This record gives sequence, C-alpha cells and structure tokens, in this order.
Amino acid sequence: MGNPTFFGVRHLSPAAAYHLRRALDAASPSLVLVEGPSDLNGQMQWLCHPETQFPAAILAYTKEAPVRTILWPFAIYSPEVQAILWAHEHGVECRFMDLPSSVFLALKPWFEPVQEENGDGPEDAEADETAESQEPPTTESVYRRLETLTGEDHDTFWERTFEQLEAGDFQAGNNTFGRQLRSASVDSRRDMAETVVREAYMKRVITQAVNSGTSPEKIFCVCGSFHVAGLETNAPMTGEEERALPRADCCATLMPYSYYRLSSRSGYGAGNKAPAYFELLWDALNGGGVKDAAYLYLTRLAAAHRKAGNLVSSAEVIEAVRLAQALAAMRGSRCPTLSDLRDASVTTMGHGNFSELALAAADTEIGKKIGFLPEGVARTSVQEDFYRQLKTLRLEKFRTAELQRLDLDLREKLNVKSEAAALGDLRRSFFLHRLRVLGVHFATLLPSRQQGANWGEYWELRWTPEAEIEVAESALMGDTVEGATAFALKERADSSAAIAEAAAIFQDAFLCGMPAAASHALSVLQGLGVDAAAIDQVADTAARLSLVVRYGDLRRFDPAPVVPLIKQLYLRACLTLAGACVCDAKAAPAVTQAMDQLNSLQLSHDFLEEDRWLDLLADISDRDDLNTRCSGFAMAILLERGKADEALLSREVARRLSPGVPAELGAGWFEGLAGKNRYALIARLSLWRQLDDYLSGLDDEAFRRALVFLRRAFADFSPSEKNNIAENLGEIWGVNPRQAAEVLMNDITETEQAVLDSLDAFDFDDI
Repeated sequence: MGNPTFFGVRHLSPAAAYHLRRALDAASPSLVLVEGPSDLNGQMQWLCHPETQFPAAILAYTKEAPVRTILWPFAIYSPEVQAILWAHEHGVECRFMDLPSSVFLALKPWFEPVQEENGDGPEDAEADETAESQEPPTTESVYRRLETLTGEDHDTFWERTFEQLEAGDFQAGNNTFGRQLRSASVDSRRDMAETVVREAYMKRVITQAVNSGTSPEKIFCVCGSFHVAGLETNAPMTGEEERALPRADCCATLMPYSYYRLSSRSGYGAGNKAPAYFELLWDALNGGGVKDAAYLYLTRLAAAHRKAGNLVSSAEVIEAVRLAQALAAMRGSRCPTLSDLRDASVTTMGHGNFSELALAAADTEIGKKIGFLPEGVARTSVQEDFYRQLKTLRLEKFRTAELQRLDLDLREKLNVKSEAAALGDLRRSFFLHRLRVLGVHFATLLPSRQQGANWGEYWELRWTPEAEIEVAESALMGDTVEGATAFALKERADSSAAIAEAAAIFQDAFLCGMPAAASHALSVLQGLGVDAAAIDQVADTAARLSLVVRYGDLRRFDPAPVVPLIKQLYLRACLTLAGACVCDAKAAPAVTQAMDQLNSLQLSHDFLEEDRWLDLLADISDRDDLNTRCSGFAMAILLERGKADEALLSREVARRLSPGVPAELGAGWFEGLAGKNRYALIARLSLWRQLDDYLSGLDDEAFRRALVFLRRAFADFSPSEKNNIAENLGEIWGVNPRQAAEVLMNDITETEQAVLDSLDAFDFDDI
C-alpha cells in the first residue's frame, strides 16, 4: 500500500500554486485535503463560485466577549485556492484538514506568546545581550540567519530560490526546505505545542480518510512545507484526545479582502510585501513563463508613473529590462526578482531616486485590488442587519460605485400617514452616523449649508468592496449595526481621558440616536469634569453639549440631563478665562477661539447668566496684564453685542495704540479686535485714522515689529474687505479713495517683496 502525497507550499506563492496544479494533474487523486479549518468546508463552494473575485478571506470570531478572531486570507495565486479550484473543476472531493476554527479560537489565548518583563539596570541589559547572542535557533532566527548569509530579505531569497524552479524540482525542493528549516529550528514550547496539536489533528483526518476506504496513494495533501515532515512521521490524534480539545462558540463568514490588507505592510504576519507583483508572477507562469514577469512589472510601473503625470520613455523601460536581467545574472538567478526590477527601475526611470517612483511602485507592487463575493454568500449578523436596513430605509440605490448626493430633512413630515415615513430622514441620519462611528466608509457627512438651523444634513454616498470588509469586521463588536455602534462608543468612552474626548463621544451618541450610549458618555464626562481642564477643552465641550440642547427635540432626544452640566462648564469657564488670557502669542488663538465659543454658548441659552459674561469681557478688555490679543478680542465681542460705544472704543484705541506701548502689544491688540465683526470696524473711519497716526509715529524698528502682527491680522481679510480698508485710507490721506484702493491693491513689486522677505530674518526672541 502506498502513501499519501504531501505537497509542501508557501501560503502566498505563485510558483507553489502553479506547480501544485501540475502535480495534481499527474497524481489524479480522489481526495484533496487542504490545510484550513475543518469545520468550514461549507465555505469552499463560495471560493469556487464563478462570480467570486479574489482576494477573499474566511473570518471566524467568538460570540462571547472578549471577542477573539482568526483569519484565513486567500489570493488567486494561493496554493490552497488553486487546490480547491482544481478539485472543483475535476469533480474530486476536497476538504480542509486543520483544526476547526472553534478549537483555534479556544486555544488562541494559550498559543499567544507571553512577554516577560525585563529589568532596566545595566546588569539586566548585559544579560539581555548575552541571551540574544545565545538564543535558540527558532524559525525566525533561522530566517534572519539566511538574510545575513544571502544579503537579501526572506521574500527575495524565496523568490530567487523557489519561484524560479522548474516543475520537477519544486515539490522536492520545497519539501526539503521545510524539513531542514524544521530540523534547524527549536521554537518555543508554545509554538511547538501548537505545531504538534495541529499536525496530530491533520494526521487523524488523513487516517480517517484511509479507514473510510480511500486508498492512501489517492490522497493528496496540501500543507505548509514546515508540516510535511510532521505529517509523514508523527502519530495521529486519538479520538479521546480530539474530544478533549476545547471549543469556543463562534461564527464564521467569507468576506472580500484587499491586497493592502494581504500585504505585510498592513501588519498581516503571513503576508508578502508585494501581493500585486506576485499576481504578475502568477500571470507570467500561466503565460510565457516566469521570465515574462519582468516585462509585465516594468511596463505596468511605467504606465502607473505616466498616469501620475511623469514622463517615461520606451527606451527607459527597455534599458530597465536589460539592467534587471544583468543584475539577476550577477546575483545568481536566471530571471530578475522584484529586488532586481526595483533597482533597475529606480536607476533608469527614477533617475536614482526611489521617491520619484514611490507612488507608481506602491500601485504596481501592492495594488488597490479588492475582492468581490456573489449574492447569497453566508454573512455575519451585522451584514444581514446592514442590508436589511438598506432596504427598509430605501438606501439600496446608493449601493453603487457612483458617487451620489443625499440631502436629509430631519423635521417630522406631517403630510404622511405612517410614523416610519414621517421620520424617514431622521432614521436614515441615525443609520449613516452609526456607520460613520463604526468606520464604515460608505457615507461622508458634508458641511452644513444652513445658518442658525440644523434640520438639514448633506451626505455623499459611494459603495466600495472595502466598505463591505468594514461592515463584516464590525461583527467583532456586536450582532447588529446598533449593537456594534453601542460597543464602539462604550469602548471609546471608557478609554477617554479628557472632557473634550468624552464630549465628542456624547455628541456622536446623540447623532446616532442612541440615548443609552449617550447617558454612559455623559456619566464619563461628568466624572472627568471634576478635574482641571484647559479653557479650550471646556469651551469645546460646552459647545458640543449646547448642540444637543438646541436640537435635541429635532432628534427625539431629551436634553434635560445636559443642562446642569452646561451650567457647570459655563461657570468654570467664567472663573478661569481671565487666568487663561495670561498666555503667550502661541496660545492666544486657542483662547480667543474659546472666548468665541463661550459667547455663542451664552447667546444660545437663556439659562446662562448674561451679566456675568459681559462683566468678564469688560474686565478682560480693560486689563493691561493679559495677552493683548485676548483683550482686543474681548472688545470685539462687546462691540458686536452693542455693549461698547464709540467713546469707549476710541479711548481703548488711543490707549492701546500709543507711542508708549511696545509695537507688538499694540498690533497684537488690533489683531484681536479685527477677529470679529470686521464690517463694523471698517465702517468706523475714526479707527483707521487712529491706526494710521499710530503707525506714522513709529520708528523703523518698531514699525517692522508692528508690521509682522498687522500682516497676520489682515491675512484672513477677504479681498473686498481689504479694498474697503484701502478706500478708508485714501479718504484719510486726502486722495481719491478709489484710486488709493487701486494703488494699494496692486501686486507687490519685487522691491516691496524683498523688504517683506527681510522680516524672515527679524529677531523675535524678545517678543
């Protein structure tokens, strides 16, 4: 009696997939066993579906918290996929033979490595260095040793050594590599235990197939080359041992995947650096041979570089091919590897700089490809809930690759019969905000086009396979979209360390229409509220809570619990704002922004004391020991609210813009004053006359210092506002206002620009 065929593979190897299919043709087995979760054989039918487009992944996850996951991703060139497809095409039975996903998930905490704590002293550091030099030859250390000996990373070593092997050499060579790697390494007890358990289970599946009547020589096993020696020699798991295996209550789904997620750059440990390039290798192997990969890579790289707006000639591409072939010969391989192609393309097309080719290389090597699964594939409960809500909320038409606009009116519609129709747009808003919180990139919220109202929301919607992945991954947080959102909000709330963070979470819960989550975030916010917080955080938090109070009725949300907290934050801001105004020029913008938010807050709510706020602004405006920009901004608010008359403004201008006041202080005050209500300031001709007199009286050095601040103050003025100011100056100077405006608004001459550029070398250390 013969033995089963063991074909060792690398999980994302085009050559392994290519030679595997030829070995299957030669062996003509009656049973194909593939390394994979043996309880998920039902997913194979979808991997073979004609509408399935790779990459795709099987995701298994536990139902109970803490949620644990395990993932089996596949590309079209994965040997496992090609074995399954071959069996489907030839009508041969195919099954997974590795541990069930439920066992993997139950054992996962045990298999995860434990990080040992190390001391920080010199003796500990010396011991660590000694231990590193004497570390046992683990699989990873063997890989590192290979990289040292070859001078190339492991992916390049593999490609140069195995991806270019002839058909008759690959199976023997790869199996031999797995055996030698196994004999040369001594992994940790945890890794060894996992390997032993998995191989014993796989050997049991093989033995059961033989006992059920399948001839051993008709069994074809596809597994990682590291496991070949174990499956050939180790004993199978007994029935008692199998029954003793722990199992977790779990679910599984097949979901589309992306080449970026498949790449090692995304953090996937079993990925490769260039999944799109390895697909080119697969295409070359199934075309004219592995030598064609160089032409495919360099032509696609050139096309991507041209698409980015760069010039690449045919001669440069031809020269890159020749150089890559020469490099391959020098490095001992018959065809160029990705490393050779990269070096050649940088030299010829990138002019010696990889940065010139970086975007094109990422597109050609990693790629943007995303898989697709047909309708009817098993979905997670969150996916089912997502599609059910799409239908219920009449959003199915937006599930296309075309970017579409959706305008929502959140007000209740009184001319419809059912409550669902009356609140249809509000329910759509809740749903889209929940997806936003979950990180599902299906809908993007646009800025509001309204002034003083919030009943309209404006969205852009576009469906992508990446969004499908994000919806599927949301199953790790709950069974429904709402449940997953509640979990995400709670996790964020529990980890928040500042009131601004907690306020943002509370606002998200409010926008999602989730009172329970909002209540939890509010409790966290109240707990953080007892701690000291910067004025900008207090103001931002109060502004977010104000939104809930102002528009709570619109979103069917009871704002009553929020009012006491707003009062508390408002009182704290009033008590600490003056102290916050004792700041430098870098901190002043944040303080003035907080002042503006607090002013809007007080105007929006009658339950906040107006007199307290106005008295505080008057005090800040009058004091000389505060940042002058803050004082000027306080005066601007008083003017806007009609609480400062012309006489008061004239006195403040005369006091702040006087020869005895340092130039930077006077200009800083004017910068704050110009921060609000600019048209009202422009209309006050006396203000500009005083500013002109002030600047005319400065010496050259003081003028240069003031100019820096004034340029910053006028930087945000619109062209029309600057034009009006220029007309004011023309009237002050006794010339035609329009002609003065034309002269002042002309482009800066080279001489004038040189003078302005000289300010870059100005010494501001004492400001």
